[in-house]
Amino acid sequence: MKRIFTLFLITLCTMAFQANAQNKELRFKLNDDGSQYVKATFLNQTWVRWNQNNPGSFVDGAAEDNTFDIGLRRTRIQIFGKISDRIFFYTQFGQNNLSYIGPRKQGLFFHDAIGEIELAKEKLSVGAGLTGWVGFLRYSSPSIGSILTMDAPLYQQSTNDISDQFVRKYSVYAKGKLGKVDYRFGLSKPLSISQSPVQGTTVTANSLFAPGTSNLQSQGYFKYEFLDSESNLTPYHTGTYLGKKNVFNIGAGFLFQKDAMWHSEDNGNTIIRENLALFGIDIFYDKVLDPSLHTAITAYAAISSNDYGKNYVRNLGVMNPVNGLGAGASFNGAGNAFPINGTGTLSYVQFGYLMKQDLLGSMGTLQPYVATQTATLDLLDDTMVMYEVGMNWLISGHATKVSLNYQSRPVFNQNQANELVSTDRKGMTVIQLQVSI
Repeated sequence: MKRIFTLFLITLCTMAFQANAQNKELRFKLNDDGSQYVKATFLNQTWVRWNQNNPGSFVDGAAEDNTFDIGLRRTRIQIFGKISDRIFFYTQFGQNNLSYIGPRKQGLFFHDAIGEIELAKEKLSVGAGLTGWVGFLRYSSPSIGSILTMDAPLYQQSTNDISDQFVRKYSVYAKGKLGKVDYRFGLSKPLSISQSPVQGTTVTANSLFAPGTSNLQSQGYFKYEFLDSESNLTPYHTGTYLGKKNVFNIGAGFLFQKDAMWHSEDNGNTIIRENLALFGIDIFYDKVLDPSLHTAITAYAAISSNDYGKNYVRNLGVMNPVNGLGAGASFNGAGNAFPINGTGTLSYVQFGYLMKQDLLGSMGTLQPYVATQTATLDLLDDTMVMYEVGMNWLISGHATKVSLNYQSRPVFNQNQANELVSTDRKGMTVIQLQVSI
């Protein structure tokens, strides 16, 4: 292991030495024209956060109404490249959600590890491995370094850490461009539910992911590119181009797995298996407004019909700042969790405005944004509405930026009629520092 780590450090140092100072890339050429290469990137996102906790939240046995914390939302290293005209490899490793209440001295793990063969130039490539080439909407596979808002719309990562590993799945896939149509299609073997940190293996009256032998999961996403073409070298979609492209896409996708879900009926005497079926459409628009000032807008909207089986709801709290739940708890659960996903109709909208390039002189520019997610879920009697507002301070584009984000989420409880309704709202304020190369 020490030899491997030493070799990795030597490789990074060599690539850094040969890096092009103008574009700040860690890139090592394998042939004279650079068409064959190995490239490395690094990214770190640090969160400084104040959160209004959901009712009944505890930290190490003590009740906390509010929590201040500092954590590493993401730390990632990518190494990828073309080792011949038709062979591409891609690896990504790192960590997510390292916080003050998490285990210490956690090791890095692979997010991605694939090999890919180009069969027809630009039109068709096939690959296999642990990969993010997944459906069913644009941000099912987000480019984390270029997100417009503080975080991606995580509900689109539909099986995150339940039957996958932070979005990635063991898959075979095909991708390419046919004229203006960019497509991806994959077949995945879902990860074992028994190893999921998200849910258990006990059947309940409301649908959950079923353990045991699982069927293959099929998924695809297809978009029509009206203006500039987007890169499909890696599976991850850009969040905002910062005035470097004019992009207008309409996309549609699906995800399907037979008998992926289960629930019980007749007081637990009957077990029902159900299909997982997700379908969605979205629009992405990134437009340069004034080329001389480099002002631009970024807009995105999505709607989907999600069928996870009877009354499925997932409450999610990103890098949850608490680790316990006591008396007076709400339906949301602990900390910053809220009903982010489930069976029903979900929608999401975001909009950002990039101010002129030299607004702050040598200290860059600003990019304010707004976003909202709504979810009309079968189990809930009120519509879930989350909204957030924020500002990106782009000191050096996406390479060095500071973001300020406020998120407002609903708190759900049962009323006297046993209806799950929104009874309160809680807020979360985050400052994020992102550095990358």
